[in-house]
Amino acid sequence: MNSAVIILIAAAIYVGLYMTYGRSLQSKVVRADPNRPTPAHKLYDGVDYVPAHPLVLYGHHFASIAGAGPIVGPAVAMAWGWLPGLLWVWFGNVFIGAVHDYLALMSSVRYDGKSVQWIAGKLMSKRTSMAFELYVWFALVLVIAAFAAVISGIFVGTPEAATASLLFLGVAVILGWLLYKVQIDFKLGTIIGLVLLIIAVWLGFQFPIVASKQTWYIVLGLYIIVASSLPVWILLQPRDYLNAYILWFGLILGGLAFIVVGVKGIGTFTAPAFTTWSANVVGGQPSPFWPTIPLVIACGALSGFHSIVGSGTTSKQLDNELHGLMVGYGGMFTEGFLSTIVIASIAIYGLQVFQSMNIPVDYNNWGQQYAIQVVKHGIKVGIFAKSYAYGLQDAFGIPFKTGAVFASLWVSAFALTTLDTATRLGRFAWQEIMEMVHGPEILKNKWIASIILVAFGIYMAWGGSWLIIWPAFSGMNQMLASIAMMTASLWVAKVQRPAGAWKWAVVIPALFLWITVTAALVWFLVVIRPGFWVSLITVVGLLLNLLLVFDWYGAWKRPAEEYAAA
Repeated sequence: MNSAVIILIAAAIYVGLYMTYGRSLQSKVVRADPNRPTPAHKLYDGVDYVPAHPLVLYGHHFASIAGAGPIVGPAVAMAWGWLPGLLWVWFGNVFIGAVHDYLALMSSVRYDGKSVQWIAGKLMSKRTSMAFELYVWFALVLVIAAFAAVISGIFVGTPEAATASLLFLGVAVILGWLLYKVQIDFKLGTIIGLVLLIIAVWLGFQFPIVASKQTWYIVLGLYIIVASSLPVWILLQPRDYLNAYILWFGLILGGLAFIVVGVKGIGTFTAPAFTTWSANVVGGQPSPFWPTIPLVIACGALSGFHSIVGSGTTSKQLDNELHGLMVGYGGMFTEGFLSTIVIASIAIYGLQVFQSMNIPVDYNNWGQQYAIQVVKHGIKVGIFAKSYAYGLQDAFGIPFKTGAVFASLWVSAFALTTLDTATRLGRFAWQEIMEMVHGPEILKNKWIASIILVAFGIYMAWGGSWLIIWPAFSGMNQMLASIAMMTASLWVAKVQRPAGAWKWAVVIPALFLWITVTAALVWFLVVIRPGFWVSLITVVGLLLNLLLVFDWYGAWKRPAEEYAAA
């Protein structure tokens, strides 16, 4: 297969379906109204409820939902070959991921920026809300553990990216102060921010920070406790706005690069399209593609974490209902396009990366050998960053080192955003749980709530195997997506009540996903037998999941008139 063909097909799918399927959801299901005040205006408080420029909010939302998810998962899934993972990304985006993200965001907007957990309680029962909050909190612990492990691995392997990432945070604070306190012209502030960002990258090359993985765990833990408690305008909005430029530059440059190498005739995939149905992926054990694929590819195809971001922070910053399609629906498609570039780059250059690092991979036994090596060495050697850099070098003559550091900064910048957004959302969930159980005031404190969550997550990352933590996070995350989508289906069917069969466009994918992920997590517990903490969280998640589905079925049977009366 040629990389140019894959990139162009992906672009056609995403642009075409955004203009057709996405706009139909906007007009026929959500019925977005530009004149209806959003929560950012109705409940403005200068901290969480703050209307944002659509491009700023798009940058925040995408950076928060993406992280390392659309990169790590597709890289590991290459053990099955490039085609199965690519099809899961494309079909998952179109029929589940983008629909899930958009409806989670817009249903929250209609409920004054309330979380999807709160909405579930509103549409089902008070018990549902409590169960959902607990599920979300445990899932966010795994998000912190998984992404802390990924970022620390990147920083150890590419210390230049560590320096640039830390300086980038300082640049974001300066931009936030200029935009919101000094109130300089938006375009001038953007130019200043981008110039400072370029300087930060240059300083990263000059002064790389070399530290151990454990040191980075401590630094990351302290950072996300503080960052998650700051007002959104100080760090979150300006940093994610600048992230959007890194995102677009990286995507456009990467997309063009792999079209060019394809046209040049050097973009032929060296990886096989399909290897074996049960490659050594999850836990290093033979893993059947179905149902275990959601334990590997998370955010690139679909992600429940997106519903927590969309209804937790993004809905409180949406300036106009018509912006929701670009932010929620378009954000998920952008993530899918990123995963497509990841798959194409590794399919061409993955073997070359391992060979350059003197890591043996037998091409004739790709399915088994590649999975073993990418799990052992993939993050450490930065297989995507180096594959991407080879593509830039072959297409445009960009020095390999420059491309590799840029790609590493790209990944770490988004992963850092996911970390502190997950902590902020986990703090919200913990405080809401404490309110429900009438817990002591000290446990409702935002600093205490953040410290408890972060300590648990970093502890799991510190002593856990990434090979176990990643599928546990991914599985809980995908299960969350099915529950959030079922919640959205109730809102669509009982409250919005669109004409035709539009409600089934939400229900059928949600049920398919629920069956798949439930089977995958049961397989994970029985076959992989993870350690105590991971097993405990997974078992608790499965039990809460069964309770939530039971409540959903009861609510689904209730007539729509009851919802209209309420």
